[in-house]
Amino acid sequence: MKSLGINWFIEGSIDFEHKKYILLDYLQEINRHFDRSRLYPNLTDLIFHYNNLLDFKHNKSTLQQSFPHRMTQADIDAVKLTYEKIIQDDASMHEIESIISYALYKMNPAIQTGKEIYDFVESHLNIDPIGLVPLMPYNGYFSLRNGRERTNWVYEYQITIFENKDDKFRGINIQFVDTYEQSITTTPEFIKLDLINKHRHLPNPAVYYVASDISFPLEQTLLPVAKRSLVKYISKAA
Repeated sequence: MKSLGINWFIEGSIDFEHKKYILLDYLQEINRHFDRSRLYPNLTDLIFHYNNLLDFKHNKSTLQQSFPHRMTQADIDAVKLTYEKIIQDDASMHEIESIISYALYKMNPAIQTGKEIYDFVESHLNIDPIGLVPLMPYNGYFSLRNGRERTNWVYEYQITIFENKDDKFRGINIQFVDTYEQSITTTPEFIKLDLINKHRHLPNPAVYYVASDISFPLEQTLLPVAKRSLVKYISKAA
């Protein structure tokens, strides 16, 4: 996957046409993946860059707060140095603002396309608990079936809860466990019993059967959407 540098729009030659070429080449690659229903890591990366541009546009003077997720101190220092060089140059600042406005305008439709694909995939997912669910369902397994494929991909999951001063967030960590070929005898209930017998560290796990009625790219689309959908499902039920 082609990628943009963290501060692609202010590093090197600050030239609108040059930056436009870089951006359109990147978006062409993103849309090529979206055309094949490959969401990740493309959608996450695109949203990251979109938010970075908004941060810079709305808060140019406080660069320490810009690019909060991926920047190291060295990155921040480099951006500050670049900013100090161009802040005195009105022509450069005008060019950067033009680049940012154009980039936001071009990125927005691609983000909307990615979100529509995400919503479409999620709408074709069904989540069912297998057997009784324990009172604390934050550790367990889920079995993932991709459309009409017979293979069930089984993952152990752990839902984590972390807070900031304003809100509480939930994340999920997963680890691949095994595959089962679904048949008359290899049912979701059989898979649950087999997991309990083989993996004693979770004697009474929550187990969910997650299935899509359409096949999607497993690693790039179905699995990431299934993870987020499972977190929402468990959070509502718990």
